[in-house]
Amino acid sequence: MVDKKYLLLAGLCTALAVQPTFAQESSQTTSAKWSNRDMTYRGNSYDVLDSNYVPHQRMEQHRKFLNHQYAFPAKPRNMWEVGVKGGMYNISGDVPSLLLWQKGGYGLGVHIRKAWGYTFSTRLEYTYGIAKGLSWQQDVNYRYNPAYMAGGQYQPATAPGAPADPVFHAYRSESHALNLDLMASLANIRFHKANSGVSFYVFAGLGGYAYKTYINAYDANFQKYNFAAIVGNTAQTNENKKAIRDKLQSAMDKTYETNAESYGTTRRSKLGNKTFDFEYSFGAGAQFKVSKHFNIAIEDRVLTPWSDDLLDGQRWAAQVVGSPVLSGKNDGANFLSVGLNFNLGNARKNVEPLYWLNPLDHIYSELSYPRHMILPEPVLADADGDGITDQFDKCPGTPAGVAVDSHGCPMDTDGDGVPDDRDKQLITPTECQPVDADGVGKCPCPEGCGAAAPACGTIGAGSVSFDRNSSKIRPATQAQLATLAAQMQANPTCKVVVIGAGNASKMEQQRSWDRVNAIVEYMSEKQGIDRNRFIFQYGQAGDAASVMYRSAMPGEEGPANVPPPFPNLKK
Repeated sequence: MVDKKYLLLAGLCTALAVQPTFAQESSQTTSAKWSNRDMTYRGNSYDVLDSNYVPHQRMEQHRKFLNHQYAFPAKPRNMWEVGVKGGMYNISGDVPSLLLWQKGGYGLGVHIRKAWGYTFSTRLEYTYGIAKGLSWQQDVNYRYNPAYMAGGQYQPATAPGAPADPVFHAYRSESHALNLDLMASLANIRFHKANSGVSFYVFAGLGGYAYKTYINAYDANFQKYNFAAIVGNTAQTNENKKAIRDKLQSAMDKTYETNAESYGTTRRSKLGNKTFDFEYSFGAGAQFKVSKHFNIAIEDRVLTPWSDDLLDGQRWAAQVVGSPVLSGKNDGANFLSVGLNFNLGNARKNVEPLYWLNPLDHIYSELSYPRHMILPEPVLADADGDGITDQFDKCPGTPAGVAVDSHGCPMDTDGDGVPDDRDKQLITPTECQPVDADGVGKCPCPEGCGAAAPACGTIGAGSVSFDRNSSKIRPATQAQLATLAAQMQANPTCKVVVIGAGNASKMEQQRSWDRVNAIVEYMSEKQGIDRNRFIFQYGQAGDAASVMYRSAMPGEEGPANVPPPFPNLKK
């Protein structure tokens, strides 16, 4: 089995190598969460409200979610992952393995992976491995291994005991494995961070394993190696095992010309010329995100055939003489790899594989920056009850019943500086101004000019704001119009002038007409006010997004119905 310190060292080096790229990606991802101007939170990877990511079979759930009929959004369509990997492949058996830096084995792999949820995914992976091993200790208990027998065939000894000539086992094993893995991601569901650039996972799988093992038993002249001449009388101790292995590697060729012991054709199935067995595997890994479509992975896989002791070409406890049955200590393989993974799919219709997404991101972002949440209509304070909210009221504390303009200030029809509710000369010609404290000009006062303001002055003036490009009356405005309706019902002889602004273009004039008409129709149909009590005016100068209303002056008349100026632009 691979020494744990090498595994730790390989993982640390790779993590340090990808850290700068990962940090840059994390920074880019964080900055992308906000739009440029309106500071609206957009989520970590995709917009939950966007139906482009929802497959047809889950569209009904998505519609119910958007219509507030179902609390859970539909699971989005996500990309497939494909990957290639390479690394160190070795066998844990009876003969010590040669690691990659000892001129040992290597492995290659390819896979395809699909996420079925935020935690679980499945992966189909093919692994090709070359494993090598070389014993630094001599062995004389190899009587069941035909690689060292005359003619390459097993020949039972005439008497109990092991062959006399010591050997140093050297093997090369070629294997193919196909596994279907069930994988579980461990780090994408996070409570204190939107997402992570590292994904940890574990997996377990089942598959098939086919292998063929060869022994390096003869030199180039097909003569048995003289191991005594190679290693001399050096003591077989841990202190000199590297020296012995170096001598053996220098003296022995690399042919691996002899078939190792196998199970034959009756005890094991064959795949070509290779022994086939079912196996189970397990392992763990970590992926480091570089971009939405690319990541780097470190992984360790352990492959264990169900019952096989000949992966390294040598049976365990070969000193058991007279028994053709293999003992029960099975061999296994280990594949430590570094891989490159790619996410495939149209980014406009597929999100990243779900094991990269945090399902809590939508919940937290909706709580902090609601876009889909059902919220009550805001109640805007209007302390003086003049129909203009305190936030926009430039004249707070206006007495009850006093008509005001769109800024909440008392109306001054003739612009003489005296509000209508105190103006004893309601219409003072410009040439007669300035006026006195009662609003009376310098010109002779006509008959009745000193009378109090008409009763219709008790109908409050105000303005109604509309959304951009819309003529729909807001729910918050309905309360304001209900107050106007109550005032008109209390003054049944009075008319109200409804004035729409906007005359810069044909579209603006038509929209001005639409908005005035919307108010008149609402007052007539919803509040029961006779339409003929309104004077319809549109296309005036002023704020194109608002419509003003005021009580009509004595004798002031105008149409209640006006044809639209540009019907083809009517909404």
